[in-house]
Amino acid sequence: MLAVARKGLAFLLACSALTPAWAQENAKEGVDDIVVTALRRDANLQDTPAAVTAFTSQAIENAGIDRAADFVNLTANVNLVETQNAGNAFVIIRGITQARNSEPSVAVVIDGVQQVNPAAFNQELFDIDQIEVLKGPQGGLYGRNAIGGAIIINTKQPSDQFEGKVKLGVDNGFGWQARAGISGPLSENVKFRISGSYVDTNGYLRNSFLREKADPYKDAAIRGNLLIDAGGGLAVDLRASYARLEAQALYFNIVSDVNDTSLPIRVNNAGQNDRDLMNIAAKISYDTDNFSVTSITSYDTVKEVLTGDAFNFLPIQESLFFQLLGFDLNQSQYLNVKAFSQELRFQSPSSSKLFWMFGGYLIDTNRFISTGNMVDTGNGVFPVYRTPSTNPLNPQATFLSDKQDNFAWALFANMGYDILEPLRIDASLRYDHDKRRNTTLTPTAFLPNVPGAPQGATGDVRRETFSDWQPKVTLTYKPADDVTLYGGYSRGFRSGGFNQTGVGAVAAANGIVGVGDVFREETADTFEVGFKTRFADRKITFNGAVYSTVSKNSYFFVFLAANSTQNLGNIPKTRLKGFELELNARPMPAVELNAAVGYTWSDIKQFPDPTVIGNEAPLISRYTYNLGAQFTPDLGGDLEGLFRIDYRRTGKTWWEPYNTTVRKPVDLVDVRAGIKTDAWSITGYATNLFDKKYNAEFSPGGFVFKARPRVYGLEATYTF
Repeated sequence: MLAVARKGLAFLLACSALTPAWAQENAKEGVDDIVVTALRRDANLQDTPAAVTAFTSQAIENAGIDRAADFVNLTANVNLVETQNAGNAFVIIRGITQARNSEPSVAVVIDGVQQVNPAAFNQELFDIDQIEVLKGPQGGLYGRNAIGGAIIINTKQPSDQFEGKVKLGVDNGFGWQARAGISGPLSENVKFRISGSYVDTNGYLRNSFLREKADPYKDAAIRGNLLIDAGGGLAVDLRASYARLEAQALYFNIVSDVNDTSLPIRVNNAGQNDRDLMNIAAKISYDTDNFSVTSITSYDTVKEVLTGDAFNFLPIQESLFFQLLGFDLNQSQYLNVKAFSQELRFQSPSSSKLFWMFGGYLIDTNRFISTGNMVDTGNGVFPVYRTPSTNPLNPQATFLSDKQDNFAWALFANMGYDILEPLRIDASLRYDHDKRRNTTLTPTAFLPNVPGAPQGATGDVRRETFSDWQPKVTLTYKPADDVTLYGGYSRGFRSGGFNQTGVGAVAAANGIVGVGDVFREETADTFEVGFKTRFADRKITFNGAVYSTVSKNSYFFVFLAANSTQNLGNIPKTRLKGFELELNARPMPAVELNAAVGYTWSDIKQFPDPTVIGNEAPLISRYTYNLGAQFTPDLGGDLEGLFRIDYRRTGKTWWEPYNTTVRKPVDLVDVRAGIKTDAWSITGYATNLFDKKYNAEFSPGGFVFKARPRVYGLEATYTF
């Protein structure tokens, strides 16, 4: 590990050597100071004792960050797996993974409100002020599901003066996009902001059987914000948002090697992927000279239905089921989530020598999910929601449904103290208690009847409670203004859940281990040390961190063909080790350079099948490399240019515990070029410039999902 770390350091230093003698340059400005909220209080990024990658509003605009994948691909040791449908996008941070139907591996907090379901994560980003990616367990600070880290997204706030921005674009889909925001005062103490986004593309991947694009995409979203200054330190922040997505899904290929991209998409059902997201939230804060009180109330809904072909994703006459049984199958899945959450916290002034915060959180979630196969009669595939299909053109073959009623609560406390002028300690403690109840709603006629497996019944209720403590302790030492050293320990926690009744027996009968009727809660204990430095008149920042994590009961995904169920299994123990190094430089005002490397080694330490012990853990990429350069020359008058290139290399990736196939490294290059003034800009861009062909995911059973090819286009903005 140390040898590779030295290689990574040499890689970054070599990159820095590309520009001459920064210390001797009389540049007008160094690397920008960025204020982050990683520790629940405002602090300079370079003074924050945590591994944080932050993107300001200007960086978001220059990099063209419109989707989650855009900022993930710019962040070391973080990956996003996009697959199957919009709601299945898996975030992996430092080897802490996510799988279908699991709780997320990262807490996603938008304007102080945590997302309640991972199906809502992968959505359009517009009118964004800042994005922060925190690595490592953050449960003590951000609570539920922050086992791998936290992603903090802050939208732009209502403004004191009337202002607005419009952004229009076209791409080779053929697609077009429109994003806009408008803000200003309604009265002396009331300000508003309204923003929206619309994206419509025919798609980029061809379905050769249907002779049309396999991935059309249409998304419409709107968000409103009302900020009321009631006086006397009382402020009310009201927010509401709605997003509607219409796309397609489930256009898999079946291969034995994840690197095989030769097969064309040939599903005979285009299918659909419709998703509706809604959020209504109220943040009420009261500030005094000695403390502040914040209440955040939120109501969220997520609805998603997807239909499409079923295994083995070929036209009817060529399908495996047709060859064996004389008929083909298609499928439908439906998810409906409603959640109410409430957080109340008390906090000291952020500038005080002794910082403290304590509070409580609760969330009540109701979730319904159904999955099923229908007989493909060649008349298309129709969505199935809460009850089996009665459509003679698409008769139901299999059907499973259940609902979950989950109630979780937590208590937390944080404290930070400047022991001496250069030494500080921060400590957090949170207790989470998650009570879950699962009710089988599958009609009797569709209950699986597998020999040797327990026979469930309609109306069966199963109950489980998952709970744990999440401590976090960090020591920070600042020997100089531009040097921050830190180290500490943290624990992350993620709740378990339910597979279908009888799954454990079915898995055992098919020789699959690690899968039961209940999948257990996961914990991750991490030790980390890091440094942050600035030098050469603050023209260079160089940061790094080394970590070691023990993950217990991490998830892996299994599809059981015997009863047509999607299930989660547990890996009892995995060891994760790794490091990150990040270099940012501004040798002159118009030039910015960055380089980063992140490594993660995974080692399965315990598993029911001893042949798996010593293997790599699923979904983890061995490393990420990032290189970037941006040039913003003054072109005269108020005209400025933009030339930007970003390179990302994602190392070998393993997909399941048995390591039957590994994806080779993937190299991607994105470019942007344009001109702008204070009022307008025109920019051309290309993502995946060299049209790299690769599969975004491999799932047990040989399912592979093609990654997006080269996309290029032109966009224009107008600000007033």
